[in-house]
Amino acid sequence: MGKLRPGDVVIIGSPVKPGRIVTKRLIGMEGDQVTYVVDPMNSDRCQTIVVPKGHVWVEGDNIYASKDSRLYGAIPYGLIRGKAFWKVLPRKDFGPVASKPRE
Repeated sequence: MGKLRPGDVVIIGSPVKPGRIVTKRLIGMEGDQVTYVVDPMNSDRCQTIVVPKGHVWVEGDNIYASKDSRLYGAIPYGLIRGKAFWKVLPRKDFGPVASKPRE
């Protein structure tokens, strides 16, 4: 899998639905300070956290529809299954995964 760093897209076991696998973008590593929009659909209120030891902060690229660390908090390293390198669907987007989301 190699060294993980913010911007990588990781494959994780869902912390809320055991047995389900999801992909999210890695935003913060343990000890990092992360500021995020709490409820982007209804306000621009932000909150800042420090990612606890042994955990990472993940978010989906679509902040309006993603269930991610903003909902369930930092996730333990143990839930990380791997790193995504290629996007296969939709077909028009086939290719390497970008290290940063498209604007």
